[in-house]
Amino acid sequence: MTNPAHEAAARALRDAYSKEPIPPMRQWLDPVDIAGAYAVQAINTRFWVEQGRRIVGRKAGLTAKAVQTQLGVDQPDFGVLFDDMMIPDGGTLDPARCLQPKAEAEIAFVLGADLPDPNTTAEMAGAAVATVHAALEIVDSRIADWKIAFADTVADNGSSAFYVLSKVGKPLDGLDIYSAGMVMEINGQIVSLGAGAAALGHPLNAAAWLASTLAQRGEPLKKGDVLLAAHLGRW
Repeated sequence: MTNPAHEAAARALRDAYSKEPIPPMRQWLDPVDIAGAYAVQAINTRFWVEQGRRIVGRKAGLTAKAVQTQLGVDQPDFGVLFDDMMIPDGGTLDPARCLQPKAEAEIAFVLGADLPDPNTTAEMAGAAVATVHAALEIVDSRIADWKIAFADTVADNGSSAFYVLSKVGKPLDGLDIYSAGMVMEINGQIVSLGAGAAALGHPLNAAAWLASTLAQRGEPLKKGDVLLAAHLGRW
């Protein structure tokens, strides 16, 4: 049986996409209710799949320790990537499709093999990577003014919205994604700096956490999935 509070929270989040952001979901979820937040996310995932959206991968969030501390947790989170969230490299995004967007620079992986092991290591994750891509994630929040706790962002599908992958991916072998630097500029002005090591110490650590967590939930990552695994900076 579904929890009525979870159903109500899920419905409020869905409605916010086409209306306006809602207050933090304290009437339905405790700020650090991990199980409840993922239950709400799962309700909406099922709803959207039934509406015809197709799951093409996952995103890892809160991979920086400073952000975890800010939200009062000691773990990352994840959200679902749907096919209609991808913007082509060089494409455009109508701002009207977002409520309060922010841009994040990311390192993304496309898998060349399944990752079914609930104890996936960074080495195992790396062996399954087909290509590595520079990426941008356009995050958004259905929670007003981004006043989010851990439960808010998880229930809200990891505050996800859209993403862009570089058209050409590179093989992982020979790439130094640990010390890979990122400079984000807006109209020639630097707005954010980052490095691969910021994501749980290494982007492959983030990928392994994501693979293990999803395998434990019976939703393992599969060949062809896109992983937004390493958030390097936000504007």
